[in-house]
Amino acid sequence: MTFLYAISSFAFFFVYYIIGYRKAVVIQNISRSFPEKRYGEVICIVKKFYSCFTAYFVEIIKSVSTPTEVLDQKITFENIELIDKHISAGRNVIVSLGHCGNWEMLNFMPHKLPHDMFAIYKPLRSGVMNQLMIKLRSRFGMKLISHKSIVRHILTQKSSPAVYFFLADQCPRINEDKYKFEFLNQEAYVFSGMEKLARISSSAVIYLHITQLSKGNYKVICMPICSEMEFMNEGEITQKYINLLAENIIEEPYGWLWTHKRWKR
Repeated sequence: MTFLYAISSFAFFFVYYIIGYRKAVVIQNISRSFPEKRYGEVICIVKKFYSCFTAYFVEIIKSVSTPTEVLDQKITFENIELIDKHISAGRNVIVSLGHCGNWEMLNFMPHKLPHDMFAIYKPLRSGVMNQLMIKLRSRFGMKLISHKSIVRHILTQKSSPAVYFFLADQCPRINEDKYKFEFLNQEAYVFSGMEKLARISSSAVIYLHITQLSKGNYKVICMPICSEMEFMNEGEITQKYINLLAENIIEEPYGWLWTHKRWKR
């Protein structure tokens, strides 16, 4: 890892200072999300973001061969028994999260809990890269399921409760006014699929709060969003998700994936 982190430091210099990968997008996103911060403070966050961004890649590469006992020490889970509670009650669990910290390290979760776990994903155009992603994410038993197949799957597996992971913090292609919220001081459309699927399958919903304790070491906290759908108004689950995501980002602003054009619509 010492060697890989040295490579990531070189990559940071190249990405930030030489090619400036999406730097304008990152600066604009952070400036608008934290209007109270001065330019110098924004640039400090931007630099730390790129430093973490390049480090995440080498950590993901190393995770292919990192011993289980090492990963067990590097990733701390809190309140994970909340998932057990819902599964034991015969209820599916929809895990909502954002691109915070090194979210790919969550592929380790099947090692911590003896339940079926599915990550909803959009297959990549490149067959080689798609296979590599599947290999990386399935090492500890995480199963990948296409976003086009998830509804049919979850409705036909009612007798086998499982855990489903949703990354729902990107900009959706289809705008729904019912799912437009205030997010980091800006109006933002949010994917409605996570909430709609939770409703039709009567699933419990939790949020994973991810922060970096130190380089390569992460803490993941399971936070409840909803356990009983019938008491939730439409859009309320998504609103809670957005609020928890914003709190996660405010706590660790350099940890979120700012290169996304999140507010392009």
